[in-house]
Amino acid sequence: MPAFLRRYLPILDWGSQYDRQTFESDALAAVIVTIMLIPQSLAYALLAGLPAEMGLYASILPLVAYAVFGTSRALAVGPVAVVSLMTAAAVGNLGLSDPGAIALAAVTLAFLSGLFLTAMGLFRLGFVANFLSHPVIAGFITASGILIAASQLKHILGIPASGHNLLETLESLLAHLGQTNLWTLAIGVAATGFLFWVRKGLKPLLRARGVSARMADIAAKAGPVAAVVVTTLFVWILGLDQRGVAIVGEIPGGLPPLTAPSFDLGMWSTLIGSAILISIIGFVESVSVAQTLAAKRRQRIDPDQELIGLGTSNIAAAISGGYPVTGGFSRSVVNFDAGAETPAAGAFTALGILLAALVLTPLLFFLPKATLAATIIVAVLSLVDFSILKRAWTFSRADFFAVSATILLTLGMGVEAGVSAGVVLSIFLHLYKTSRPHVAEIGLVPGTQHFRNICRHRVMTDPAVVTLRVDESLYFANARFLEDYIYDRVVKDTRLKHVVLNFPAVNEVDLSALESLESILLRLKDLGIKLHLSEVKGPVMDRLKRSHFLDEMNGRVFLSQYDAWMALSGGEEPAQAAE
Repeated sequence: MPAFLRRYLPILDWGSQYDRQTFESDALAAVIVTIMLIPQSLAYALLAGLPAEMGLYASILPLVAYAVFGTSRALAVGPVAVVSLMTAAAVGNLGLSDPGAIALAAVTLAFLSGLFLTAMGLFRLGFVANFLSHPVIAGFITASGILIAASQLKHILGIPASGHNLLETLESLLAHLGQTNLWTLAIGVAATGFLFWVRKGLKPLLRARGVSARMADIAAKAGPVAAVVVTTLFVWILGLDQRGVAIVGEIPGGLPPLTAPSFDLGMWSTLIGSAILISIIGFVESVSVAQTLAAKRRQRIDPDQELIGLGTSNIAAAISGGYPVTGGFSRSVVNFDAGAETPAAGAFTALGILLAALVLTPLLFFLPKATLAATIIVAVLSLVDFSILKRAWTFSRADFFAVSATILLTLGMGVEAGVSAGVVLSIFLHLYKTSRPHVAEIGLVPGTQHFRNICRHRVMTDPAVVTLRVDESLYFANARFLEDYIYDRVVKDTRLKHVVLNFPAVNEVDLSALESLESILLRLKDLGIKLHLSEVKGPVMDRLKRSHFLDEMNGRVFLSQYDAWMALSGGEEPAQAAE
């Protein structure tokens, strides 16, 4: 079979080894994830400001597409909280009021996201995710969790409220607090409390009663379904919809419709920025989960192929009435723990959701929106992690600033401003850290051939020789820093005859850095000092050879720093390390 087919169709790899035992494991995992996904899909569609059925549609064909094109054996694709919130913000920018137009915009957003992700995968741009700082992403997700939970309080209270950020949402809630519907509040509080208890307390209780671990786990995962059934019956029996309790209402049954995105250029221009942000955040979240789960089974995923898998999943959502999807953390972990062996588990889950769409939707007419809001709140509060602030403060003040700024901007200006700030801050943080590379003056450790920082170790030095170890690749952002650092070090030291740049950690020298090295060489020549290099890596040396720098150097290139020391230094007693 041609290698490129296996490269772009991972199903050909795991599918050729599929057997009955694998099928049983995948089928059981699919049952558990389906039970969990039905209420989640409805709830996340509500969060995105879309008809409830779109959540179900986004959980059918996209899972099949990922099973064909994805590389993770455990990732479960579908609607997730953060992407749903970003979808609501993106579609909200269009100022639409017609439900059909809003649904079309969401479908178009999924299509644009799918095109962007697929293109990134085909051009092997999976490395782009590396430019997003994980602390910054953690800060964004924490702030998004708070925003999502706050946005759902209106459904718990049964009042109208709106807002693009936390302050606006809270102000709107307080302004309408007097309109609280007590029946809705009772349902919302009871459902929220029950779901929190199910998540933390049901499994230990069942285990203590002698229930097997697997059955106890299934029962815990079925908690949201139980909440949906009980509260729906409660509203129906008591006729609470006539007392102001908001319900889901009629959900169209049947197969997902064949849909097409809008090709209106005005809509595309408005949505394209949001589609890119959704794609990047969704990919980062998805690939992080996929890599974590794959490592537990000593498996590997291909980030570039994951882009194609997520891209085709979003295109599948666009042609089947759905909205943007990605790999979800909670359901992927459930899928993994339930024993899923291959992506076929996702396809089986899609079959379960399809059966629900065909059979169960009429039974959800009286489902209170407060129950779905409770499902969302319980799910997203697990994403809130303020400990990242403490860890960042302890480890790196720059990271702490970036995380704090991301959280504050997301809460204060909304999700799109927050994620945009997160992307910019991640890039800025990288540039800031690499723009001031660590440069250490080093000396010889007595009795060895090793060289260490003169400020940390008792080492041998020579007043006529200074060796500077550069601990970073040299490029346009930090080249001038090294130039200034060397000039400040040598300008007042009249005893110096040699400067050695030790390059064991320099992996690249770009054109800007080369020009800085040439400038350093000219300055040192004017001062009567020779410039030498040591431990230059092969690729860096190849690049230097393509220039005139080595021909103009007044010093030498040494294979090792010890060779440089032996050739240039007369040797002295060890200098005392600074305290």
